[in-house]
Amino acid sequence: MQDKKLLEVSKKIRRSILEMSYKAQSAHTGGALSCVEILVALYFKTMKVFPKDPYSEKRDRLFFSKAHDAKALYAVLAERGFFEKKLLDGYEMEGGKLPGHSTRHCVPGVEISAGSLGHGLSIAVGSAFAGKLKKSNHKIFAILSDGECDEGSTWEAILFAGHHKLENIITIVDYNKLQGYGITTDVLDLEPFGDKWKSFGWNVISTDGHDFNKLIPAIEKAKNSKGKPTVIIANTIKGLGGVEMHINKVSSQYKPPTKEEIDEILT
Repeated sequence: MQDKKLLEVSKKIRRSILEMSYKAQSAHTGGALSCVEILVALYFKTMKVFPKDPYSEKRDRLFFSKAHDAKALYAVLAERGFFEKKLLDGYEMEGGKLPGHSTRHCVPGVEISAGSLGHGLSIAVGSAFAGKLKKSNHKIFAILSDGECDEGSTWEAILFAGHHKLENIITIVDYNKLQGYGITTDVLDLEPFGDKWKSFGWNVISTDGHDFNKLIPAIEKAKNSKGKPTVIIANTIKGLGGVEMHINKVSSQYKPPTKEEIDEILT
């Protein structure tokens, strides 16, 4: 049985994502919903975080590369106590503090400005390399979309981390297998995905990205990795918990819920 507290938190996060999507009539709802359990597992179970001292030197760092899905990150940070939940009402609103792509220091807890896909892992790897040189004890986490693994800059970062044996970095790929223009295998086939990471010198763990009983042990195993960086390929479903007709569909990338749909989902 999965942790009831974490399941309840995940429901709250999904509700916040859907409410933000509807109010702002914004895109990228599906990808935000697919990474909910990943973020909840990190912020509520496995990462060292300090909501009242969000930039403590002792903290683990999360680099959220798929910044277009910022709704999920904002909702989790608010639920974890980094800032007041009422700020979520200002998502993509004039005068609000929450831009559509997560931006460093827009609210406490956001580590980097991202959105040009393919850059987030490079920044995370740079931070991990610096941490290794300083002999720091914190971990670096990076969350990637599968679509940005089409980018050459992502693979440059993967090669660098493997070469320098950056055991202090853990990358989690939200592998929902859909991206902006279609099914990932049709746009640019990544398979054999895990074997490619292995050939670049990484440990590879494949798991269910929605099951805490599998996801949390995978993260803990990655934290104890020695001599190599680790990637967790988290198999997820785009749009899970959202509008039924858009679940596992490219349409969830673009279409926010209607008034009728949001009423049905949230009642």
